[in-house]
Formats: sequence, structure tokens, C-alpha cells
Amino acid sequence: MELYHQLFENNRRWADGMRADDPAYFERRSATQEPHFLFIGGHDSRIPSEAITGTKPGEVLMHRNIANQVHPNDLNTLAVIEYAVEVLDVRHIVISGHYGCGGVRAAMRAMGHGVIDHWLHVVREVRQQHAAELAALPDDQAREDRLVELNVAKQVFQLARTPIIQRAWSRGRRPILHGTVYDTHDGLLRPLVSGVCDDATLSAAQSQPVPSYVAELHHELATR
Repeated sequence: MELYHQLFENNRRWADGMRADDPAYFERRSATQEPHFLFIGGHDSRIPSEAITGTKPGEVLMHRNIANQVHPNDLNTLAVIEYAVEVLDVRHIVISGHYGCGGVRAAMRAMGHGVIDHWLHVVREVRQQHAAELAALPDDQAREDRLVELNVAKQVFQLARTPIIQRAWSRGRRPILHGTVYDTHDGLLRPLVSGVCDDATLSAAQSQPVPSYVAELHHELATR
């Protein structure tokens, strides 16, 4: 219970600090929320979206699920996207994966994890589609890291095809879609897909190889 009660003490100190820096902060924030970004990321307690992007509360709407998926039949995620696009009018939606993703690691292995196997079927499809590229990498860790990158791109492309995004684009509205990957070892976000804002830019993005930072992460590859 001590850890639980500590949350309230931490919250009080945080609120007092915010009021000290800006006395009208909570009054202003409670009136409305106008985030510029919707982030769809993975379930990982090491990745606080506001801290790693230098944004403040109210600037980023965050949604998380295992392996940052955008399933066309996931009503939870679709409801968040619709709210962000139709009500909040966010400018950007970012699919943000991270190296060391447990969901991607599970998708690299044989099935037998239970319900999560159903959830990860798209990641497994991506693994199969890029089997030759992944097989050419030197070890399982490099293959896992590359699959993290490929999965982000896949989810951006699936997001772009949802009726919510297609409807917004048909009206000449935002959002612009992006894909990034976060490295817990150095705290940096890296771009994978950027500037998808209509069917033309979607087609262009799909025709390009997904950037890879695997050689950067695995220095033995960089010297070959």
C-alpha cells in the first residue's frame, strides 16, 4: 500500500509545482483540450510520451495497446482515432513503436501465448512478408529490431486506409500521419514514415523502403 499512497503524495507535489510556475495553469487546461498530436504507442512503462517529446499535458492525446496496432476491427482504437480526428481535430497522428517491444518479440516466436496470439497476427504477417530481409540479419535481436520498424510502417498504412482517415482526407482535412521508433537505450525518437496526408503520399510512402536503424543499433553490422 505504501507505493499506492505515494502516488497521491507525488500528485500533490506535482500540482503544487505546476501552480507555482503558472497559477492559471489548471483553470486554463480544464476549460478545453486542444492537442496537436494523437500518439498510438505500445504498452511500456519506460516510455512517457510527454517527457520524451518535450510536450505539456494537453498537447498530446495518448493511446496505447500491445505492439502499437491499428486493427480495422478494434473499436477501442478506432473510437479514439475518430474522437481525435472528428472532435479534437488533431494535426498529426503518430504511430510510435519502440525497440525491445514485448509484443513484437512474442510475434517472432512460436504461438502459444494465448489471446495475444490473435492480437499479433498482423505483426506475424509482416514478419512473413519480409522473411528474406529478416533472415539476412545476423541474429535474433537484429531481426526483432527490424520487425519493430516494419511493424510501425505497416500500422501507419493500415491507419491511412481506415474510413475515418479516408473520410477526413476526402474533405480536405488533416491529420498528417507519421511513424516513429523510440530507443530506450538512448532516449531518442527516430522517423520511419513521415508526411502521409492523402492517397498520393500514402502510395509514395508504401513504394519506398522503410528506413532502418538496425546497423546503428548493432555496430557489428555497420562495419561490414
